[in-house]
Amino acid sequence: MTDFEQRVLEDLAMLKTQMKSIVGNGQPGRLQHIEANVERHDAALQRFTGAGILFGSLLTLLHLAIDFLRKH
Repeated sequence: MTDFEQRVLEDLAMLKTQMKSIVGNGQPGRLQHIEANVERHDAALQRFTGAGILFGSLLTLLHLAIDFLRKH
């Protein structure tokens, strides 16, 4: 086996090891951990957006009530 062939085989073995750590080898890999983090972030963002909409709506209703009470 030539040096080139040996180097290619070593590189392929290293690539296979790295792919197993990224995708997972029966256990969750890095990619699944990243996906879980993104899903948690999206859920938190949706909750924050909903809270902002609720707060804005309540503030608008409060201002409308204040204006209504001033006129009457």
